[in-house]
Amino acid sequence: MALTERQKKHLRRLGHDLHPIVLVGQRGLTAGVVDELKLALAHHELVKLRARAGSREERDGMLAELARLTRSELAFRIGNVALFYKKNGELQKILLPDS
Repeated sequence: MALTERQKKHLRRLGHDLHPIVLVGQRGLTAGVVDELKLALAHHELVKLRARAGSREERDGMLAELARLTRSELAFRIGNVALFYKKNGELQKILLPDS
């Protein structure tokens, strides 16, 4: 599911006050980080992540890989903070605006 710009803007607004609950450190992308993000997305749908590993290009690649592995959408990234969204099929908490 690709998010529209309007939906991304809505998610950015919702995520503004969130604190990062998943942290990526010097070891980078590990199975533990992937599992933690999957669990957080299942509980919250919208998760803020802080990645303090590598250069900008490495971070962008890592965030794209995390989105792929967790089957989520990277709604926003600025600096070392990213916002991931994954719709909960059973109990949707966040209603997205139409395109």
